[in-house]
Amino acid sequence: MKQEKLIIYQVLTRTFGNKNQTRKKNGSLHDNGVGKMNDFSYKVLRQIANLGANSIWFTGILRHATTTNYASYGIPLQTPIIVKGKAGSPYAITDYYDIDPDISVNVPRRMQEFEALIHRCHHIGLKIIIDFVPNHVAREYKSIAKPDEVKDLGESDDKSKHFDAQNNFYYCPNEHLDLSAVTNDCDFLCTPYEEYPAKCTGNDKFDAYPQRNDWYETVKLNYGVDYCDLGGRSSHFSPIPSTWLKMTDVLLFWAGKGINGFRCDMAEMVPKEFWSYTIKRVKERYPDILFIGEVYNPSLYRSYLHTGFDFLYDKVGMYDCLREVICNRLPASSITQVWQNTDDIRDHMLYFLENHDEQRVASNFFSGNALKGIPGMIVSALLRTNPFMIYAGQEFGERGMDEEGFSGLDGRSTIFDYWCVDGVYNGYFSRKNLTPRQLYLETMYKKILNICNVEKAVREGKTFDLMYANLDNHNFNDKKLFAFLRKSVDETLFVLANFDNEAHQSDIIIPTHAFDYLELKEGNVNMTDLLSGEKLKVRLSKDGFCKIQVDALSGRIYKF
Repeated sequence: MKQEKLIIYQVLTRTFGNKNQTRKKNGSLHDNGVGKMNDFSYKVLRQIANLGANSIWFTGILRHATTTNYASYGIPLQTPIIVKGKAGSPYAITDYYDIDPDISVNVPRRMQEFEALIHRCHHIGLKIIIDFVPNHVAREYKSIAKPDEVKDLGESDDKSKHFDAQNNFYYCPNEHLDLSAVTNDCDFLCTPYEEYPAKCTGNDKFDAYPQRNDWYETVKLNYGVDYCDLGGRSSHFSPIPSTWLKMTDVLLFWAGKGINGFRCDMAEMVPKEFWSYTIKRVKERYPDILFIGEVYNPSLYRSYLHTGFDFLYDKVGMYDCLREVICNRLPASSITQVWQNTDDIRDHMLYFLENHDEQRVASNFFSGNALKGIPGMIVSALLRTNPFMIYAGQEFGERGMDEEGFSGLDGRSTIFDYWCVDGVYNGYFSRKNLTPRQLYLETMYKKILNICNVEKAVREGKTFDLMYANLDNHNFNDKKLFAFLRKSVDETLFVLANFDNEAHQSDIIIPTHAFDYLELKEGNVNMTDLLSGEKLKVRLSKDGFCKIQVDALSGRIYKF
């Protein structure tokens, strides 16, 4: 069985299939509409697979806090002042065992609709990844779909204690939750919310007074760590904390549905000991299931991988560096040091240029031009065998410049509001509206992403960074160009990415060490650019030059 490079396509399920173009600021579901799981038809899933993806991350599958009323279906109402936006955050979970009713056509059959979606994805050959949100839940969490033998979170808590290792939540005994800092007087008077004793807030806010920038709509889960011990932070992991057992049951429930992986939200806010415990138990029963951790502290990467994670975000590293290179604030040569920092764990780092947390490449807050992402795509998708991820609409240059409501004008596609995302709508449901520029961008993405698994040199080959040999090369602009080789057996790729707004012609040195490390042979070779189809005949010699012409905001992927 051949090795496969993981290519993840992230979708915000609620907005992806929405065809309602009203786009009323702060609009309700009735105003603006909502996408459904059924919008992921075989045709849509094939388009995603043909782009080059082999996995799809459905964001917002689990039931979460919303202002939309589903009480007629037996679903508890949420108090609006503790919901961010009309639609609510998909990371404020109200039931770990339930499917969000927004994304179902037939609400009572929402679980069956999800199971049918799994079947369609697997039939196409796409793996399914869903979110696991372990650090926090919505303030009004209540499971109505849990198995009968499962006790609900907080059901047996001793609320008279701030901390108890067997409690699921942290409490502020004898204090009411004070939301005055996050709501205005009218909101508070019209839709009061009472919480007594107050639970501590999701972003490690251990008092009863969350502020506007806190995750005030969520409460922190207790994994046996006392963050406010008199002697400092202390751990209480024996006997096994109740939360460990309950959250492992959640993971096993969804793994049993046939999903292929979990993207674990804010994994570093949950103790490593829990991850070691739960990943081991889940993989004992489902050995092929993937765990992807959202970890932002590079000093923690190796310890979290040691717990069993398959992959970790490389946000504070490759993403941040590529963003600065794209925006002309760092030289392209900076990329070398970034990959070297994680070279020992290179196969476990997940690269990306966009996701739901980050600003769109084409937004005014990032580059303002979707084409500027192409060289970044070439580098991040082709440099290593590790996974790569794109966010729905990225391939059509979605700008994220709508002022949707709670989200505001911030260069991101909202996760809080009911909305129709223009790039996704046109790209999948109204392609006649796509501009030549968008079609060109999609074509480039499709070529780059398909190379990832079509070409063995990318899928499982070695990498040789050519930058060190060209830093003093006057015929090579190391501020705008990044060059490397990929090699597997008898196939080699010569990759050059150009981050500049102008074309370049360069004489690129291939050092002797590259010949030795990759077992290259000297002599004349005929190369074909996998992006343009253009042919080039060059002579390869140790420490010799290869003359390469590359267009602006593009690249060359020569195969020989």
